[in-house]
Amino acid sequence: MNTPLSNVKLQYTLNPAARPDAPYGAEQQSVLGGAAFTRAATQIRQWPGYAPTPLHDLTGLAQAAGVAQILYKDEADRFGLGSFKALGGAYAVSRLLLKEIAARTGEQNATVEDLLSGRYAAITRDVTVTCATDGNHGRSVAWGAQRFGCQCVIYIHATVSEGRKEAIEKYGAQVVRTAGNYDDSVRQAARDAERLGRFVVSDTSYEGYMDVPKDVMQGYAVMADEALQQIGADPLPTHVFLQGGVGGLAAAVCAHFWETLGAKRPKFIVVEPDKAACLYESARAGKPVAVHGDLDTIMAGLACGEVSLLAWKVLHPGAQAFLCIDDDSALNTVRLLAEGGYGDTPIVAGESAVAGLAGMLGAMNDPQARAALGLDAKSRILVFGSEGATDPELYQRIVGKSAQAVRESSRTPA
Repeated sequence: MNTPLSNVKLQYTLNPAARPDAPYGAEQQSVLGGAAFTRAATQIRQWPGYAPTPLHDLTGLAQAAGVAQILYKDEADRFGLGSFKALGGAYAVSRLLLKEIAARTGEQNATVEDLLSGRYAAITRDVTVTCATDGNHGRSVAWGAQRFGCQCVIYIHATVSEGRKEAIEKYGAQVVRTAGNYDDSVRQAARDAERLGRFVVSDTSYEGYMDVPKDVMQGYAVMADEALQQIGADPLPTHVFLQGGVGGLAAAVCAHFWETLGAKRPKFIVVEPDKAACLYESARAGKPVAVHGDLDTIMAGLACGEVSLLAWKVLHPGAQAFLCIDDDSALNTVRLLAEGGYGDTPIVAGESAVAGLAGMLGAMNDPQARAALGLDAKSRILVFGSEGATDPELYQRIVGKSAQAVRESSRTPA
């Protein structure tokens, strides 16, 4: 059989700290889930333009890969922002503004509708939110700031493309480019916020900064909840492959499945670029560790060298394995989806969107990894396509045609 992605450069490590039969514990509950998730889901589902994103069944690719099913949760059109990040950053901005209104006025019952109507504009326009980003999170924060009526300054590092910079500026944010890598820009944003009285809305957590990232990840969990509802009475996935980064997406999905399904939850495998594998190295060390250097991977949304401490509280006991893949594997997977390989409908997926899928395909072609992860012909795989063509020029160079042309080909009868 001509199997897909037979040349993936794959590294993996199993996680001895994972406890498949353990209940969703108090430490994890303090990070994600419960009433905090219900509040996030209720609010986000009331936002103008909300709709669940599609869950594609890639039957041809599954057959070629030798598994029973591959489900692809497609975040390319989330709120028109092109990625799942729309669920997190914007929600955290709304939560921060409501807390600031309460602090300044004593009004505890202000709502998102009040923000949208401009009722508290005299307060919100005096607030500046800020963060560091490699693209998608900053776009979500800027969109949320514009929608809810506050100011916004976004920091990007040296290798973030001009296309991603312009996409953030479209929502009225000031964009500041810094030297160094993503983690350097995180520190610069925090220093400037402290000096200038800005409010950091980050998707990563660190010592002394925990509350806002919880709100960000609660928003991400809406995506996981949608996937469970879309699967419905069908057989549950046996494996979920999740891209890494700082760990926020992976932790949000893992936590929601864990809390909802308990011991019936799938195996969770985290996938990262080999040039920015902070979660993989942390799993090997048994504690959070940083990786250094320019972290220059084509998977720009995953170019992170330091683990979110909150995400680690979920992933350390909750993820069964951690994988690394090379950049060529991601590029080939972007092309595979765009071409509608093996008879499936063509899908527009960005470079960071495909890490989970590329890791799974690579593992299926590695007998040792396949056995270690328990992958076989009965396996049902769920992956999260976390972004579309968020850098249109780069996407066209990778695929050889525009995202629009790929979408149009998906609507053309065979």
